[in-house]
Amino acid sequence: MPVGGLLPLFSSPAGGGLGGGLGGGGGGGGSSGRKGSGPAAFRLTEKFVLLLVFSAFITLCFGAIFFLPDSSKLLSGVLFHSSPALQPAADHKPGPGARAEDAAEGRARRGEEGAPGDPAASLEDNLARIRENHERALREAKETLQKLPEEIQRDILMEKEKVAQDQLSNRAGFRRLPPVYLAPLNTIGAIDREPADAAIREKREKIKEMMKHAWKNYKRYAWGKNELKPVSKGGHSSSLFGNIQGATIVDALDTLFIMNMKDEFEEAQAWVEENLNFNVNAEVSVFEVNIRFVGGLISAYYLSGAEIFRKKAVELGVKLLPAFQTPSGIPWALLNIKSGIGRNWPWASGGSSILAEFGTLHLEFMHLSYLSGNPIFADKVMNIRTVLNNLEKPEGLYPNYLNPNSGQWAQYHVSVGGLGDSFYEYLLKAWLMSDKTDLQAKKMYFDAIKAIETHLIRKSRNGLTYIAEWKGGLLEHKMGHLTCFAGGMFALGADDAPEGMTQHYLQLGAEIARTCHESYNRTFVKLGPEAFRFDGGVEAIATRQNEKYYILRPEVVETYMYMWRLTHDPKYRKWAWEAVEALEKHCRVKGGYSGLRDVYFNKESYDDVQQSFFLAETLKYLYLIFSDDDLLPLEHWIFNTEAHLLPVLSRNLKKVEDDGK
Repeated sequence: MPVGGLLPLFSSPAGGGLGGGLGGGGGGGGSSGRKGSGPAAFRLTEKFVLLLVFSAFITLCFGAIFFLPDSSKLLSGVLFHSSPALQPAADHKPGPGARAEDAAEGRARRGEEGAPGDPAASLEDNLARIRENHERALREAKETLQKLPEEIQRDILMEKEKVAQDQLSNRAGFRRLPPVYLAPLNTIGAIDREPADAAIREKREKIKEMMKHAWKNYKRYAWGKNELKPVSKGGHSSSLFGNIQGATIVDALDTLFIMNMKDEFEEAQAWVEENLNFNVNAEVSVFEVNIRFVGGLISAYYLSGAEIFRKKAVELGVKLLPAFQTPSGIPWALLNIKSGIGRNWPWASGGSSILAEFGTLHLEFMHLSYLSGNPIFADKVMNIRTVLNNLEKPEGLYPNYLNPNSGQWAQYHVSVGGLGDSFYEYLLKAWLMSDKTDLQAKKMYFDAIKAIETHLIRKSRNGLTYIAEWKGGLLEHKMGHLTCFAGGMFALGADDAPEGMTQHYLQLGAEIARTCHESYNRTFVKLGPEAFRFDGGVEAIATRQNEKYYILRPEVVETYMYMWRLTHDPKYRKWAWEAVEALEKHCRVKGGYSGLRDVYFNKESYDDVQQSFFLAETLKYLYLIFSDDDLLPLEHWIFNTEAHLLPVLSRNLKKVEDDGK
C-alpha cells in the first residue's frame, strides 16, 4: 500500500497530522509560511532521515493496530466500519481478579449511553472506548517520535524517579509496625523437654548432633553463603535466591531454637541483624524466597520475639508485592526485587505461572498482614483464591499451569508432586491456621482431594497405593519423592473430613507412608529416589537415571512425623530411625551432609550440596518424631511447606489492645 494511502488515518482536522508535523501544510496552493518547507528543499541525508522516521512511525501504527488488545474489534469496527447490528453483543463479565466496583462502573456507564439490554448500544459503547484508547496510544506514539533524544531520556529518568518515589512511599507505611500479642511459649508448646524414655532420648540426641555437624561445617566453610558444598568445602549459591545471601542461616533459625542450640541461634540472629540485605539488584524465585526467607523470619519472630525478624520479614514481603502486578493478580514466578519487573519460567507452558508456586504464598502472607497491620498481603492471596474459584476445573482437578495474563488454565497437567504439591497442603493448612474459620479453604481442599482420589490414586498389582500424574486425561504411573508429603496431609486433615471419612483418610495416609517407605527400602542406600514408577512390572523403583538421585529431601520423614503424632504406631519411629542410619552411613562426610547421585549404586557419588532445607525440614521432622507430642503441638502450630512454624492465628494471636480486656 502506498504510504500516502495511510495518511488520512493519522491526520488532524486541520490537515497537519503526521504530514503537517514533518513537512508543513503542503496542500494545494497553500503555503506554510516557511521558505523551502517542501520535500524538494531537503538534502539527500535529510530525506533519508525523514524516510527512517516516517517508516518507524508507520511500523508503530501497524503494531498498535494488530497487536494491542482487542485488535480484532478495532479492525472490524474502526477500519472497516462494520455495522454493529451484524456483530454479536459483547460479554461484559469481569475477568479473573477484576474488582466488583470496576464491573459496576462499566454497567453504570453503559446504562447512561444506551438502553438496558440493547446489544447495538452496548457494542457501540465498547467500540467507542476501543477507538479512544487506540487513538490515545497513537497520539502518544506520535508525540514521542517528535521529541528530541534528550527529551525522551529526560522523560524516562523522570518516570523512573516517580516509580522510585512511589516505592519509597509504600515502604514508609511499613516502617512503624503495630504492636502484636505473642503468646507465652510455655502455653503453646514451644519449650522443649527431655523424653522420659532413655532409648528415645538417646536417638533424639543423635539427631541434634547431626544438626550440630551440619551447622558447624556450614559456619566453617560457607558462613553467609546460601548453602554449603560439604565435599569441596566451600559456599554454594543457587540462582533461586538471586544475590540474597544466608539461606541456610534463615532456614535453620527455628530448628536451632527448638533444639535449644542457644549459642548458634544467637550468632544466626546477629548475622541477620548485620548482614541480611534485600536491597539487591537480583531476580529471585518468589516461591522459594517466600517459603524459606519470609517463612523462616516469621517463625523466628514468633519463637524468640526478636523484632529484627519481624522487620526483615515485612521488608521482604513488601519487595515481593510487585510480582502480583499482572492482569489477573496471579503473581509472576520470578521477580527482580529492585526494579519490580517480573516474568515466568520460560519452560512453564507458554509463560504460565505454576500452581505450587502461586498457591504456596497464603500462610506467610496472612501472617504478614497480621504482623504489619496492613491487609494488602492478605488481599493479594485472597485474590488468587477468587481467581481459582471462578475457573472451571477439568474433572474437579487443578492443572499445574495458569496464564497470569488471561487468568485461564494452560495445558491440563495435574500432579500432587512437583508443580502442584504444596497448593493442596496450603488449602488444608489455611483452614487449620484460621482456627477452622476459613470455610472456603476447607471446601476447596476436600473437593480437590475427592477428585484426586477418583482420578489419580491407584493401587499396584502388589497392593501399594500411589498417586499418579494426570496429563489431559491420561495417567503417567509415576510418583515423585515430593508427592510423599501427601500421606501426612491426608492424615492431618482426617479429623475435619466429611462425616464417616475420618478413618478413611487416616488409612489413606498410612498407605501412602508405606509406599514411600518401600521406595526407600528398595534402594541400596535405603534412601528414596527423586521419582519412582509403577509400570512394566516395576513397583516403587526408579527406572530412569535422571530420577535416581536423593538430595536430602524431607517429604517421607514429614509424613512419618504426622503419622506418628496422629496414630502413635511405633513403626513410624522405626522407619524414621532407618532414615537416620542411612543418612549417617551414606550422606555424612567430614564437611557436612551431601546428596547422592544414585541411590541404587553401591558406591557413594556425592552431589556436593548440603541443601538448606536439610536443616530446616529433614532434621526438624526427625527431631520431632523422637520428641514428646507437647513440643510444638499440632493444635497450636502449622508448619509451612519449608517446616517453618506459624501459630494458629485466631486462637493464639490477637491485637494488644484486645489483650487483657
